[in-house]
Amino acid sequence: METVIKPLIFALFLALEVGNPGAQTSAWQPSPGHTQVPIWQGAPPDARPVAGPEVATTVNELVAGRPWIEVGNVSRPTMTVYSPTGRNTGVAVVVFPGGGYEILAIDLEGTEVCDWLTSRGVTCVLLKYRVPGEGKFPKSGAYPKSPAALEDAQRTLGLVRFHAAEWRIDPHKIGVLGFSAGGHLVAAVSTHFKKRLYRAVDAADKESCRPDFGVALYPGHMLENTSQNFQLNPYVPVTRETPPTFIVQAEDDPVDSVQNSLVYYAALRRSNVPVEMHLYAEGGHAFGLRRTKFPITEWPQLVESWLRTIGMTSE
Repeated sequence: METVIKPLIFALFLALEVGNPGAQTSAWQPSPGHTQVPIWQGAPPDARPVAGPEVATTVNELVAGRPWIEVGNVSRPTMTVYSPTGRNTGVAVVVFPGGGYEILAIDLEGTEVCDWLTSRGVTCVLLKYRVPGEGKFPKSGAYPKSPAALEDAQRTLGLVRFHAAEWRIDPHKIGVLGFSAGGHLVAAVSTHFKKRLYRAVDAADKESCRPDFGVALYPGHMLENTSQNFQLNPYVPVTRETPPTFIVQAEDDPVDSVQNSLVYYAALRRSNVPVEMHLYAEGGHAFGLRRTKFPITEWPQLVESWLRTIGMTSE
């Protein structure tokens, strides 16, 4: 019996290895010339254990013909600053990758976005916020299910304003941009800025954490915690002080219903918040900045025009 079991175990192991969705590495690192900096001096507030060390995995579910990298088990949130190449507009954008509050699509919805923004004279701050990993416990989620990501977003906006002069940023031109769960995080920090969820730790927490504008791409979690159809998540309390917002989504999105964008747009309109929304019949979900056959992937040019319209950039 023993001589039969061992070959079977070896065959199963080989099959699992061949079927592995991608290669795993240790903690994610930015490209050479960039340094990620912890956003908390010590342990983050509301810290919870994660199932193992941080891991970056290459996912072979191709987007525009290329794989992408997901990061899980993030317990030490960091920010990585990407400076403009060429002319500096003074604008900064904090980028929130998506991933269902479980993982982060760190290149597809992170570093590739920073490459675009910096080429347009915008400082990009990539936030690697806390996520437990796909299917891992303790589960994370949108605020208030878990405060961690929103705490990390509030903290990072304060840090960017605190360092604005040093980084050659206009403190009144700091926005946020996010995808999917990160799109929800855009809405969350755009509506939770008067009071931080954590006790102040230094002078950076005395700075405002209100974004000056927000860009939400195929946002999720907008329909949670409600009992009625077409009702906005009550933990996204839109007011007239919510910053100008830009929204993009495909109507055939199979992950986050287009109702997420529609209900957020309606709430912004009711509060007289300047908002621009672009809906497309096709495009799916999680396309990031990569160009496909669908017109929705031309959204970066629309954002550039919108930033000029709201006075963040000039011709």
